[in-house]
Amino acid sequence: MKIMLAYDGSRNARLALAQTITLFRDLNPQIVLVAVAENPRDITSGNEDLFQQEVASLKDDLKEAMQVCQDADIVAETMLLEGDPRKMLLFAAEKNIRPDMLVIARHSHEPDGGFIARSLTYFVDELDYMTFGSVSSFLARRIQCPLLILPSR
Repeated sequence: MKIMLAYDGSRNARLALAQTITLFRDLNPQIVLVAVAENPRDITSGNEDLFQQEVASLKDDLKEAMQVCQDADIVAETMLLEGDPRKMLLFAAEKNIRPDMLVIARHSHEPDGGFIARSLTYFVDELDYMTFGSVSSFLARRIQCPLLILPSR
């Protein structure tokens, strides 16, 4: 079983990797860890420096994830792409990897616990979804393989 895992090094991505290994270990999966560095909108030297820092950080995150897979005796490989994460993940899944399943972690923006904070967070999340869409909602509407969206904890 080939599983593509969208991986950005975040806490939720690390949890998603651990859950994926736990859920699918008995199927001897091959995991393809895919990270996407977003291209800066303009090419000023400051933006280029930030972009290069993001690329370096993602490379480190992918190395750590590969070590987790190796420690669990899971066959894995990595792929680092540049561009819009939604489009690049879709492209990688449909043109390059052709996984049996795509796994992504839902991002969380945990409120401080109060009713007003939760209400504002839900409003902002809904506005964000309506305005920009999220990676998971974009992929859920377009991807041709099974999609597993793991909740944050």
